[in-house]
Amino acid sequence: MSFSYPLVLAVAVLVTAAAVIAYVNLQKRRTTALRRAGFAPTGRFRRHLPYGLILLALPILLVGLARPEAEVSVPRVSGTVLLAFDVSNSMRATDVQPSRLGAAQAAAKEFVDAQPDTVDVGVLVFGDQALLTQAPTDDHAASLAAIGRLSAGGGTSLGQAILVGLGTITGKPVTLPAAGEPAPDLGYWPSATIVVFSDGQETGGPDVEAAAELAAAAGVRIQAVGVGTERGATVEVDGFQLGTALDASLLTAVAQTTGGAYLPAGDADTLTDRTKAIDLRLTAKKEPLELTAPFAGAALLLLMLGAVLGTRWHGRIV
Repeated sequence: MSFSYPLVLAVAVLVTAAAVIAYVNLQKRRTTALRRAGFAPTGRFRRHLPYGLILLALPILLVGLARPEAEVSVPRVSGTVLLAFDVSNSMRATDVQPSRLGAAQAAAKEFVDAQPDTVDVGVLVFGDQALLTQAPTDDHAASLAAIGRLSAGGGTSLGQAILVGLGTITGKPVTLPAAGEPAPDLGYWPSATIVVFSDGQETGGPDVEAAAELAAAAGVRIQAVGVGTERGATVEVDGFQLGTALDASLLTAVAQTTGGAYLPAGDADTLTDRTKAIDLRLTAKKEPLELTAPFAGAALLLLMLGAVLGTRWHGRIV
């Protein structure tokens, strides 16, 4: 506990001590006077309690005037969220309307709109390679604009997306260690989450599960949203018709490795609902809480109780 006006505490001690001494001296004089008049003092408890309550209220009230403050932990949603979008050719499939990528964009925009400004949102796209198109920011309008600029083309490297996401979170390039080498120490980032929107069809790049293990060691959770249907659809690539369907196994493994969840979404409405269910981190922030009012309330209660008892038992307050 801290005080805005600590000098008032010294005043509180002096004033309280003076009041107690004055009351004790007063009671001694009254007792002496009663004995001289031939009366024995009686009812000491009832005689002293009202005044004791009033005297107790005095230091409490003065401490309140010193403006006491305490730090309390306030839970809140905060931290960094990286939205990682699969922009490979398969995301042009229309088994989810208007397309897998279009549905992912719409759901992600609703997700961003729902976030408080305590959450920094970044946007990352991945095809054959991964690219950060919007650094994490509390300017959610910038993140929404980055989501709106997405377009599909190329292959899929989820492993590269995870490594670039970790590099963004930690502020340094991240690569998988060579065989036999220890994993890099990335620190611990429990307030960071990567949300992946993908159909799960991996075409190459760094080992996805090894990248997920790096994320887990760094405390970064990956939430995976599966975009597409198991029945699939066809897309045209360089004049060829290619079949593509949702493959949930890889996305599930990645999410579970990091303590996250896999959220399947077979249509646009379900995708939006699943995105709303994405679980972000609750963190605790210490905030000052002024305690003047509780101290003043306690002092007022004691004063009122002392006054009521004094009036009822002695016919006067003091």
